[in-house]
Amino acid sequence: MTAELVRGQNHPLSGTRLEIRVSAGQPVMAGVTLGNADGRVPGDEWVAHPASPKLPGLEVSRQAAAEHRLAVDLDALPETAHRVNVLLALPSGTGGPDRFGALAAPFLAVTGTDGTEMANYTVTGLDAESAVVALELYRRQGAWKVRAVGQGYAGGLTAMLHDQGLPRAAETAARIEEAIAQGVARAVAAPPAQVGGGAADGRTAVGAAGHDPVVPAAPAGGGAAAGDGGPAGSGGSVPEPGAASVGPVSYRHPGRRTSAPPEPAPAAPAAEPGQPYQPVAGDATGWTMNERLYNQVWGMFEDLARATAAYRSAVDFAESRLEQELDRVLSDPSTRVGPAADAARQEARARQAELVEQARAALDRDLDRLVVEAEVVEHALPPAFARWDNPVWQAYQVPLETPMALRLGDLHLPERRDLRIPMLVRLPLERGLWIDSGRSAGGADASLVDAAERRRLALDCAVSHAARLLAVHPVGDYSVHVIDPAGAAGTALAPLLEHGALKEPPMAGARGVSEVLGRLTQRVDLVQMAVRSGAVDSLPPDLDTAEQLLIVNDFPHGFDDRSVTQLRYLADEGPSVGVHLMMVADRDDARAYGPVLDPLWRSLLRVTPVPDDHLADPWVGHSWTYEPSLAPSGSDVLRQVLRRVGQARKAYGI
Repeated sequence: MTAELVRGQNHPLSGTRLEIRVSAGQPVMAGVTLGNADGRVPGDEWVAHPASPKLPGLEVSRQAAAEHRLAVDLDALPETAHRVNVLLALPSGTGGPDRFGALAAPFLAVTGTDGTEMANYTVTGLDAESAVVALELYRRQGAWKVRAVGQGYAGGLTAMLHDQGLPRAAETAARIEEAIAQGVARAVAAPPAQVGGGAADGRTAVGAAGHDPVVPAAPAGGGAAAGDGGPAGSGGSVPEPGAASVGPVSYRHPGRRTSAPPEPAPAAPAAEPGQPYQPVAGDATGWTMNERLYNQVWGMFEDLARATAAYRSAVDFAESRLEQELDRVLSDPSTRVGPAADAARQEARARQAELVEQARAALDRDLDRLVVEAEVVEHALPPAFARWDNPVWQAYQVPLETPMALRLGDLHLPERRDLRIPMLVRLPLERGLWIDSGRSAGGADASLVDAAERRRLALDCAVSHAARLLAVHPVGDYSVHVIDPAGAAGTALAPLLEHGALKEPPMAGARGVSEVLGRLTQRVDLVQMAVRSGAVDSLPPDLDTAEQLLIVNDFPHGFDDRSVTQLRYLADEGPSVGVHLMMVADRDDARAYGPVLDPLWRSLLRVTPVPDDHLADPWVGHSWTYEPSLAPSGSDVLRQVLRRVGQARKAYGI
């Protein structure tokens, strides 16, 4: 899967023959410098640019262009080359933009020779800079990695080359500028705009060197990274370069990308200096308010993941730089001890602390804005997305249509525990749920809960999720069945039983297990055959067409080999025809079955009744702490909602 990098993040390269693709929207110069073990460029012969486009293992474009393809063969580089820096610079004196802040963010992709993309990076946050080190390929312990750098220079090429230690940097920059100017002179001029004809909307033609900016597209409508809808390691694709836009790009959210270019409307007035950040609920793409809120939550989730990844990568970079500087001090016997060595070590640690402090300040700034936005968005969420303590449940009415997603809980990272992102999964569920009632190694609170209390909490979670599923579906569109072989879940299931929310009483004993599983398995078979043969009208008239949820408690007690096989079948085939599984089980209790149950566990989305850090996001793979969505202690909101659901079912004769 393609790694979409943020500033400071690195990623291993799976090959040594590469192509680096650059899309900038406006003509830019693309070049490469080679660095030695100290990261310095020894001489002009280590720079590939339009005046000298070929070096051993490197080839770059001969002139400025909006798009480039740079060839890199890492095996053919000089043995003393440990770093490959990819440079972008704006041509001077051509009448084009003189700073990167005036054009769309440049996009770079590292691919193999077969076109397979390994990593990409959108260089954001540039303003007055006219030159930038976009990417760095570097050798670490015999293997090559790519790092997103994004270091810009307002002083242009000269400042950038000088910072890399190149002797006579100004002379090299002048030769590059001269080569770029000659390339522009050779280019074919754009045709003049037509008078009295041409494009009806009044646009002028785009010249040979002009292309529409390419803007990376963020998930919309649950697309990229949504998968089965969940932030919980649900997989899905990584956003790819998307729609094009002419003119400056304006984002409504700070740092957040949109799935389509902004509308050509006047920009919102900028906030006065010192004024607090004021987000707007539903300020995202979508046809309905619920879709916009869903996309906004996903945008917040992605923003938090990437901001934290940038911070962690910056800290790792600062630690790595400190180690290198200390190694250099220790490697020279003349500077290993004494006042000079102590001063060098102190300066190295001070630089490391400064980098970490700057990274933390940037992270805190982003997180503070997300905290404010999360508070605003939380109060605007519909019941399907809202916490149980949200006032929206007090005015709950049975809906007339199924929502697009459901809240299973909250997610947070250790950098800011009070910033909670709603964990939304798309409906209908594409994966069943496994509520783990066993002891978990992760999570700070897991060891504080004994086995009996954890089982009770797991059942409370199952009832909470089932109640929410019943509440957000129209009357008669969702049915719940319960298998409780030992009859141990009576107290926890009381809210569902009291108000007629269950299709039938919980089934106990081996006979009850066999009956329910046999009936639901038969339903899956019938619907699958009818769908495949195009004969849906031939289904039995008494077949329940509602979505079915089966809650299984105390697995594997009361289950034989045949019922275990049926469970696996329902987990694999059921979701496609509206039969969903919710297991309340401790995996350790099922060890006697051995690996035969592994496919069952893998097919279900694991959630826990206590906070646990076992879930991963689809962008950078952080370990997120999950907290279940439960009604507040002492609150009667869940029973109130189920009472209204039961009244509606009775009114419809269900």
